[in-house]
Amino acid sequence: MTKASLIRHNRFNDPYGNIVEMKIWSVPVTEHTPYGVKYWLVYIVSGERVIGYDNERGKGDHKHVDGKQELYSFVDVDVLVEDFVSDVEAFIRRHYEG
Repeated sequence: MTKASLIRHNRFNDPYGNIVEMKIWSVPVTEHTPYGVKYWLVYIVSGERVIGYDNERGKGDHKHVDGKQELYSFVDVDVLVEDFVSDVEAFIRRHYEG
């Protein structure tokens, strides 16, 4: 069995001191990862995850935004990152620039 291979890992602080972290792996295609990708993306404010995208085994593709969990429709890695960044930017507009 082929192991997971990290294809992207970024971790940085935004201008407000919050943590943005993205980990994306290439994994074998299985019933739990039908497109061969495992991911975990988070936006952490004051030590709390306020936005998170992941495809945890048993839960499938989903995201956490403002304390709510909802299904996420994975298309590809580029769209995943764009969607996550869009949610982070919307959070920043609501909480820092509003």
